[in-house]
Amino acid sequence: MFRNDKKTQKGAAAKAAPGQAPKEGEVKVPIETDDATADVADGTAQQAKPAADQKDQELSPEEEQRLTEEAIRRGEEAADDDLKADAERLRAERDELQKKYDSVADDIAAAKKEAAEAVDRLTRTTAEWQNFRRRTAQERERERERAAEKLVLSLLPVIDDMERAIDHANSTAGDNEQLKQFVEGIDQVHAKMVSTLQKQGVEVIDPAGQPFDPNAHQAVGRTENKDVYDETVDQVYQKGYRMGGKVIRSAMVTVTYGGPKRPAPEAKDKADAKSSDDGGAPQKDAGSANSTDAQ
Repeated sequence: MFRNDKKTQKGAAAKAAPGQAPKEGEVKVPIETDDATADVADGTAQQAKPAADQKDQELSPEEEQRLTEEAIRRGEEAADDDLKADAERLRAERDELQKKYDSVADDIAAAKKEAAEAVDRLTRTTAEWQNFRRRTAQERERERERAAEKLVLSLLPVIDDMERAIDHANSTAGDNEQLKQFVEGIDQVHAKMVSTLQKQGVEVIDPAGQPFDPNAHQAVGRTENKDVYDETVDQVYQKGYRMGGKVIRSAMVTVTYGGPKRPAPEAKDKADAKSSDDGGAPQKDAGSANSTDAQ
C-alpha cells in the first residue's frame, strides 16, 4: 500500500507540473509513470480526435448557407475587382487615344489654317499681279495713244492746208481741165490720208447744221438766222478731230441765234414720230440741209 501511494504521488506530481523547467541549482529527476496510465491517456486522445473531425464534417444548414453566401460574396468581390481593373485599363487606353486624337486634330487644324493662309496669300498675289498687268497695259495703251496723238496733231495742219488748197482750186479752176485733174488727185490723197487716220481711231468732227456742243466745238462767231433752231452750227472754219473718245482738237464754228429754241430730245422724237404718222417728213435744220446740198 505504501508503494502504491508513492506511485500515486509521483503521477500527480508529473501531471501537476509537466512543463515546468527546473530552477537554477535544482536537479531534474526523471519520474517513472505507470504504463497503463499512459496507455489510457493515449486511447482517450485518439477517441477525442475522430469525434472532433466528425463534428467538423457535420455542419448545420445555416452554417452551410453562411459559408455559401460568403463564397459568393468573395467571388463577386473578386469579379468586381477584375472589372474595375479592366475598366481602369480601358480608361487609360481611352485617355491615351484621346490625347493622340487631340494631337492629330491640332495638327489638322494647324495644317488647315496654314493652307488657308497660303490660299489667301496666293489670291492676294494673283490679284496684285493682275492689277499690275492691267495698270501696265493701260499705261502702255496711254503711251501709245499719246504718241499717236502727237503724230496726228502734227499732221492736222497739213490736212487743213490740203483742204484749203482743194477748196481754193475748185473755186478758181473754171474750165481748166488740167487744174481740175490736179485737184482731183490732191483730193484723193487727202481722202486716203483721212482714211488712214480713221483706221487708227481718229474721227473727223464736221458739225455743220448740228447743235452746238461746247465740249467738241469752239464758237468763233455768231450768225442771226431765224429759220433754224437757236445755237445751231452754221459754218465750220476748221474741222475738229476726236481720237479714242477724246477730243484732240475742237472744231472752230459759227453759231446761229434768233431762231426758235431747240426742243428737248424726247419732245423732238415725239414730234418726229407724229409727223411720220401724219405722212409728213420731219423738219430738218436749214444748216443740215445746206450741208447735205454742199456734199
